[in-house]
Amino acid sequence: MTPVVSPAGGTTVAQRIALALPRLTRSHRQVADHVLAHPLQVATLPIDELAATVGVSVATANRFARALGFEGYATFRAELVRGFEPLLAPVEQLRGNLAQPSTVAEVFATALEESHRNIEATRRALDHGACEVAVQSVRDANTIYIVGYGASAWLAGLLQHGLDAYCPDVRLLPGVGGVTHGARTLSRGKPGDLLVAIGFPRYLTDTVTLAGIARAQGVRVLALTDKPSSPLAPLADVALYAQTGTRYRPNCETSALAVIEALTSAVALCTPGAFQLAGKVVESVMPWLHGGQGLRETSRTSQDP
Repeated sequence: MTPVVSPAGGTTVAQRIALALPRLTRSHRQVADHVLAHPLQVATLPIDELAATVGVSVATANRFARALGFEGYATFRAELVRGFEPLLAPVEQLRGNLAQPSTVAEVFATALEESHRNIEATRRALDHGACEVAVQSVRDANTIYIVGYGASAWLAGLLQHGLDAYCPDVRLLPGVGGVTHGARTLSRGKPGDLLVAIGFPRYLTDTVTLAGIARAQGVRVLALTDKPSSPLAPLADVALYAQTGTRYRPNCETSALAVIEALTSAVALCTPGAFQLAGKVVESVMPWLHGGQGLRETSRTSQDP
């Protein structure tokens, strides 16, 4: 169990359980075992759900909390939550939102409004100087490494897809080999290369660690994240920020994707021969486009004597 310590440095829940263990009843020990095995899950459960999960009564769950020295289950859960706040905030918010009556149509409307609001907030807060530096960093890089895990892995893939047509060497670190494969690939990075690190709450240590490795090797770091207090920001040579607030998910990826599309569009604009490069991409994939094979055959026929 991850120790959960009060801000004053008090006794953790795990330590309280250890101290109280000799006097706990059999039912209380059932609850204790579940708490120790699943602290994060328990921190999200109201007392009736915990009781049902463990197979004890609500009264037993409440007496267990008191046996640990808490006034009741509410104060026990509040103490358990300490240290998990960044992880649990989206869960608690979702619980509150789901408790409010709403229709599917209202959820659709709310989600679309959130996306629009986040994109607009991102646009208003845009640092144009940082945008210029980011685009120049992409253009100057010999090799571009892109990293993001969790939901950000999908964003990383879309960025790699967008840059691939205009940059000679773009490598996506997330893959079937996991973070160790990413670290092995990044070990070949050197000054003149660029790492694009993508991370939003809840920030993943893997992305932050690889950004630190890149910086130590002299690889420039471009961070795509949500705010200057992000753990990626101090590791970055330049950062682009996207607002990601949402009611129903940990993050709104729409605004992050909008920044990625803006970045790839700007790179295309500043790349000499971008039109010819895009044309080569279209020609290469034409056999797999619906109707594309017929277009190619027509083109060849029209050139026959």
